[in-house]
Amino acid sequence: MRDRHASHGARRAREFEAFVAGAAGRLLHAATLLTAEAPDANPRARRLLALSLAHTYAGWDRLHGEDPYDRARQYLATRFAREIWHRYGVLGRARRRPAGPLGALAPHERLILVLRLYEGVAEEQASALLGLPVDRIRTICDRATATVLHPPPAPERPAATTAEPAAAAAAAEAAANTAAADTADAAGTAAGKTRTANAKAATP
Repeated sequence: MRDRHASHGARRAREFEAFVAGAAGRLLHAATLLTAEAPDANPRARRLLALSLAHTYAGWDRLHGEDPYDRARQYLATRFAREIWHRYGVLGRARRRPAGPLGALAPHERLILVLRLYEGVAEEQASALLGLPVDRIRTICDRATATVLHPPPAPERPAATTAEPAAAAAAAEAAANTAAADTADAAGTAAGKTRTANAKAATP
């Protein structure tokens, strides 16, 4: 009995390792698109991946022919949806714009766009997974696609043209000029004293 359990555990471990070797890269890329992090600095995406893989491994024996990738992707999406709900109070209301390739999108727009276009999940499946009407899924996906294809212009940074900074710059310049003049005067005075002392020393 013990040998049979050990053999089953070893077989499950080998199957899971093969699954991770083939699927982890794509799942991580999907998670990075969701979090809108940079590919080389994506701790949130890596945490999502780790949780998704752990959940998939825990239920490995209950797959019963189901594709483990579908199970992992489903958990990845629902976990991200729960996180943005708890973080922002309302699904998708981000308080700051991330810097990733989909940073111009709200979190729920990224989620639906990644499921529909990157992962190829049908509208009906995405609707059932997220608990949203099919029409709503379609509308959000269309809006997100339009935003990605035609991103809004970045906000312009206001130029420092107020009188106060200009006055401060003028005062600093005047102070620098005064300091330079004082330094030159001091150097001239010192040189004059040196010449006088040398002349006195040369007089018999």
